[in-house]
Amino acid sequence: MNKFSLNQRAKLFRYLGLLSWLLYSVSTLAQQQPQQLITGTVSDAQGSLPGVTVSIKGKASGTLTNENGQFSINATPSDVLVFSYMGYKTQEITIGNQNGFQILLLEDTTQLKEVVVNAGYYSVKDKERTGSIGRITAKEIETQPITNLVGTLQGRLAGVNIVQESGIAGGGFQINVRGVNSLRTGANNPLYIIDGVPYSSDPISDRQTSTSIPGDGNPLASINPNDIESIEILKDADATAIYGSRGANGVVLISTKRGKSGATSVTVETNHSFGSVTRMMKLMNTEQYLKMRREAFANDNITTYPANAFDINGTWDQTRYTDWQKVLIGGTAQTNFWQASVSGGTQQSNFLFSGNYRTETSVFPGDFLYKKGGARVNYNYNSKDNRFQFNFSASYMAQDNNLPWIDYVTLARNLAPNAPALHDSQGNLNWENSTWENPLANSESKSLINTTDLISNAVLTYKIANNLTVKSNLGFTDLKNNDSRSLPSTMYNPAFNLTSQQSSIYWNNFTRNSWIVEPQINWVKNYGKSSFNALAGASYQSQKSEKTATLSAIFSSNSLLYNQAAAAQNIIYNNDEIEYKYQAFFGRLNYDYDKRFIINLTGRRDGSSRFGPGKQFATFGAVGAAWLFSNETFVQNKLPFLSFGKLRSSYGTTGSDQIGDYQFLNTYSNSSFQYAGTIGLQPARLYNPNFSWETNKKWEASLEIGLLNDRIFLTTAYYINRSSNQLVGLPLPGTTGFPSIQENLNAVVENRGWETTLRVIPFKTDNFSWIANINFTKAGNKLISFPGLENSSFRTQYVVGQPTTIRKLFNFTGVDPQTGLYQFQDVNGDGIISFEYDRETVRDFNPDFYGGLHNLITYKKFQLDFLFQFVKQENFNFANTKRNAGHFTNQPVAYLNSWSQVGDNAPYQLYGTTANQTATQRSEFFSLSNGAVSDASFIRLKNIALTYEIPKKVLKDLTCRVSLQGQNIVTITSYQGADPEFTLGGTLPPLRIYAMGLQLIF
Repeated sequence: MNKFSLNQRAKLFRYLGLLSWLLYSVSTLAQQQPQQLITGTVSDAQGSLPGVTVSIKGKASGTLTNENGQFSINATPSDVLVFSYMGYKTQEITIGNQNGFQILLLEDTTQLKEVVVNAGYYSVKDKERTGSIGRITAKEIETQPITNLVGTLQGRLAGVNIVQESGIAGGGFQINVRGVNSLRTGANNPLYIIDGVPYSSDPISDRQTSTSIPGDGNPLASINPNDIESIEILKDADATAIYGSRGANGVVLISTKRGKSGATSVTVETNHSFGSVTRMMKLMNTEQYLKMRREAFANDNITTYPANAFDINGTWDQTRYTDWQKVLIGGTAQTNFWQASVSGGTQQSNFLFSGNYRTETSVFPGDFLYKKGGARVNYNYNSKDNRFQFNFSASYMAQDNNLPWIDYVTLARNLAPNAPALHDSQGNLNWENSTWENPLANSESKSLINTTDLISNAVLTYKIANNLTVKSNLGFTDLKNNDSRSLPSTMYNPAFNLTSQQSSIYWNNFTRNSWIVEPQINWVKNYGKSSFNALAGASYQSQKSEKTATLSAIFSSNSLLYNQAAAAQNIIYNNDEIEYKYQAFFGRLNYDYDKRFIINLTGRRDGSSRFGPGKQFATFGAVGAAWLFSNETFVQNKLPFLSFGKLRSSYGTTGSDQIGDYQFLNTYSNSSFQYAGTIGLQPARLYNPNFSWETNKKWEASLEIGLLNDRIFLTTAYYINRSSNQLVGLPLPGTTGFPSIQENLNAVVENRGWETTLRVIPFKTDNFSWIANINFTKAGNKLISFPGLENSSFRTQYVVGQPTTIRKLFNFTGVDPQTGLYQFQDVNGDGIISFEYDRETVRDFNPDFYGGLHNLITYKKFQLDFLFQFVKQENFNFANTKRNAGHFTNQPVAYLNSWSQVGDNAPYQLYGTTANQTATQRSEFFSLSNGAVSDASFIRLKNIALTYEIPKKVLKDLTCRVSLQGQNIVTITSYQGADPEFTLGGTLPPLRIYAMGLQLIF
């Protein structure tokens, strides 16, 4: 029995040994299969895809596609290649006897929720975020031929209202995230963070030098939109509270492009565009204008035309007609843009270097030119053990803007249509015997702006353990702005016999630099179904600004106008040095249970040098929670069509210290008078150390639903924000010797609204796809309380229960059929119409609702991208700026329907001359009445782009994309004026732009 067992066991071992040898032989033969170089290109419906992971199934080897979407890897015929990329379906391909592949990846909408969004101090998967974060990427930015990064957001994100301030090159945009929180003008701007570095959007120019562009300079123009990878907007308390006092008005996170691993690739882009004004005001022609003027004199019983009425008394040709809008603002602005970048590296280190240059001419007559150029570098290093990371980025941008000292829009709308020719027969400026001011003389006065801007950032990260990481964020910015406005004697009529002795020039020299250090530590731990993520850090920032504003006058020659030493008189009217210091401690604790329930806690302790002792510190925080109910078993069983579902809500507080520096101190300024040859000091501000931080309490609830594998995805949110402890300058009686004192007013401002975003994918095939996105915002603003408002100087601005964006106006009751004069309601019944007591009619110019409809259609190598922007709003119409019909200025054709005889029922009063003071005053009242307010809603084809990628078989190793782009193409509106978007009249409207682009990658 034992012998038999031993024999059986011996045979068994022999069989096992033989089988092992056979398996080893087969394995060895497999391993000895000849490897070959496999190459190919990976693309999607839009074109080549860089950064796609190409790996061999079951093996550790792999690579990434380069900028052209190309890859190369060694593999055997039996290997299986795996292609994976975030947001796309993974593909597996058996190599077989092929050595070249053309791979087309399809978007996977279910993976779009895996996209990681930037939340500032941390990143979070889109599906797991508890806060409200809007996002656009380089794909949306690159289709827009504009120069300002804020403009790329217009109409694309719910809860973000953006209005262009001017169509002049270098002009800026106003941005409001979920409404207006503060009563202070200029205190509602969001916080900008560029690659982790705070970037100030405060003015950099001076009112004496920045006369053609609204606002005092636009520092955000220094940022090249083509360098941006993504822009995230943080809106609710959960997203913004970690930024404390600086997050009250939202946070704009700007991430620039980074280097990518792979073979070195070069990208060259160029874009050429042509722009013109979108809409002109409809003005009278010569016949209509002269009829108006004659009737005005007749109404005032003037039978002999005055000597200075050159347009009608026979001095000027009464058959001449010039469309001054076409002449002065009807030109074509040409823009040329070039950019080149080099990128490459390995898994451990990669780099990107880029340079760009842009030129833009003006629609105004003259050789005005805006030049903008710069360079950017990015370097990323990752140690082999993945413990240490180093990221560095820096950008330098220079701007040189040559502008006229005024915006020609007002002149173009005011000049009489029969005004003389601009030039005489010799080509010189025509002054028509001193009967007019030649508008082109303004071109002699130039506004020159030179700005340089450096933004740098370094991030050092070290992983102490698998669940413990320390990081330090270091940033530095340095901005320099030098601008001037010249007033040479040559801009005046030669008949005045002025010389360079009467020439002058305004100078503004401004510098601002800042540094920031932010050490952080992050801890992550999983316990079964529970996951914890904790973050703690500190922030130390210092910002220093210096400004010198000077007036130089009396020159020996106009050729020395820009030599300040050549001026006989130099007056320094502003010389400031301001230092702002800020420090904070912040933290975050995130808890995730079973990928179903998420709680996010954030807090920040802020300290600011803008407040007095005992008031310099404040604490802010928020809690956010989310329930991913689509991960519940009962939902998956009962609602199989529901691919994603999440309920989230947040509540918290943020604050604001945006009041300027040194406001609590009793400061002094230089006196404008001399005593015994010495300039003395005078009190400038009263001491008040008691005012403190504004507080903004935010609440939000949101529902996110994905249907049919997320082919229909809906996000809707309702929010309520209340801002209290308002920081304002409280006006003081003149007897105090001070205009105001900084105080906290016990006023409460509320913003509430609905935001809805809907993404629909009607068609999705290998060759054709259509993705539609619509965003809609219904927002409201209200002054909840303001104790003592009726007895304060603010009574003329605000009404409790009404929006803070209202205008208090006269109530227009019509035109008196007997006198032909405008009539208004006498509110206080004193028999006198006055600005102080009779402007009680309220109109709100804040949009009632706004949004955008974006479509992306692809067919093979073609891509069509277009965006419609829509806004429902009221605004001042032409009557606000075009007053006094009958005076020596052209008027809109609407005034042809004016009162002309007793018994007329007309919308506009009789024509009058300057001699008719009653009609002139009534016209002024009308311009500030509800009669000058009308619907300013519009639908605009904001952006359209058609792109085609030339097939690889044509150009082989070269990727080539050509594009046609348009901006502000079509505007549908009933607005009675020029462009309905602008909130202020007399500025150049947005330009309609057509562009051609070319991108080469090799």
